[in-house]
Amino acid sequence: MLLQRALVVFALGAIGAGVSHGRVAAQTPALPTLEQVLDKYVAAVGGRAAIEKVTSVTAKGTIEIVGLGVTGTIQLTQKAPDKSASTVELAGIGVTREAFDGTTAWEESPQSGMRIKSGVELAEARRNATFPRELKMASLYAKMTVRGREAIGGRDAIVVEAVPAEGQPTRMFFDAESGLLVRQILTRESAQGPLEVDVTFSDFRAIDGVKRPFSIRQVTANFTATLQLTEVKHNAAIDDSVFGR
Repeated sequence: MLLQRALVVFALGAIGAGVSHGRVAAQTPALPTLEQVLDKYVAAVGGRAAIEKVTSVTAKGTIEIVGLGVTGTIQLTQKAPDKSASTVELAGIGVTREAFDGTTAWEESPQSGMRIKSGVELAEARRNATFPRELKMASLYAKMTVRGREAIGGRDAIVVEAVPAEGQPTRMFFDAESGLLVRQILTRESAQGPLEVDVTFSDFRAIDGVKRPFSIRQVTANFTATLQLTEVKHNAAIDDSVFGR
């Protein structure tokens, strides 16, 4: 969930040169290679040089569980090398904290108290804490494959399937024109079992030359949550105690 965590321009459509019975045949644009997709993603986010200058990210915002009248606040923190933490406070429910300190992943919530993550949950936490994620995408997964094109919000998107060494595949949707990651569908492991999450990213804004999504929508079988960030900062001094239990 963390600011998940980028310029070759690919055409959205093309008319082929072939002619059949006097009519021009429409041709589907060729799919880019995985390397082209990931290189374009890095460029769209701001470029390698700008991304490498960022050593930490902190963000604050609001969260709403759509249709239930539940609202709250969210704080996100990420620090190199590969540490992350989030705090969500929902009115009438309480505070849920999650973190990965580089070795240990844990969660503390009003429902289940404190628990240490292991197995697939630990692998997932480690993968999500990777920083900077944009530059390490290919190394996070055992296999990544360009699968095709789909329309996302009326815009053409390149679909990439990413298969981790542990856990289930993630489908990533990169805007074909901008190169930005605008959607991903993944299965998150939880104390209650696997949960499919459909995440949409929008309202990208440049912070120190690096684009961050300020609006995030998460849809599951149980709820829909909208996150609106109000503040994003880079390179703040962060004590490692933030990530500890």
